[in-house]
Amino acid sequence: MAPDPSTLPRHIGIIMDGNGRWAKKRGLERTEGHKQGAKVFRDIATYCSELGIEAVTFYAFSTENWRRPEKEVHAIMDIFRDFLAELEQREAENEEMGFRIRFIGDKSRLPADIVSLLDITESRSAEKKRTTVNVAVNYGGRQEIVHAARLLAQQAVDGTISVDQITESLFSRYTYTGDLPDPDVIIRPSGEMRLSNFLTWQSAYSELWFSDVLWPDFTRKDLDQMLSDFAKRNRRFGGV
Repeated sequence: MAPDPSTLPRHIGIIMDGNGRWAKKRGLERTEGHKQGAKVFRDIATYCSELGIEAVTFYAFSTENWRRPEKEVHAIMDIFRDFLAELEQREAENEEMGFRIRFIGDKSRLPADIVSLLDITESRSAEKKRTTVNVAVNYGGRQEIVHAARLLAQQAVDGTISVDQITESLFSRYTYTGDLPDPDVIIRPSGEMRLSNFLTWQSAYSELWFSDVLWPDFTRKDLDQMLSDFAKRNRRFGGV
């Protein structure tokens, strides 16, 4: 049964977790799990657009993920390259879906060729309005807060704003998702029950939904289950 449009979240955050464990269970290299996870990412992003969800933010690579074995990090970067090349090949399809694709995080540590491809992809879809797909790459919630704080501090130093003008609302505008509503719900598959430095500022009142399903096994039916559960929740935002 299709979800009731009136109960849909405007913004969903997804922590794509469990790729390595999925591969290990099958006797495969961890990179095979990441490849399968990328396929699931495409399908779930497409489904969110079909449902009319305004924004979905995927946690793809954290600031802490550089600590993984060098071979795995290089493989993940190659998967990003393949993903970006595929986006270019599917440009007409993405246009039809109305995807605005953005990459959030600190791009400075990424390989130069990937940064160039990210910028090209973003510029090509910048005018699309149906669904914003944020891909968090070299992203950390605390790093994002520091980044926003530095931008505001510099404006205060320059005299553009006064310290008294800094409010929660203004601070939110300087985050990577400042033009979007905060996530209504954050999904974490794989059995883990923590946010792992994801959307730290934005998730203050997000509903949390956990699943034991590993991300490469995550399907549209799992998303439907989350949407059904979300529709039953009473969001009071600190009120009665």
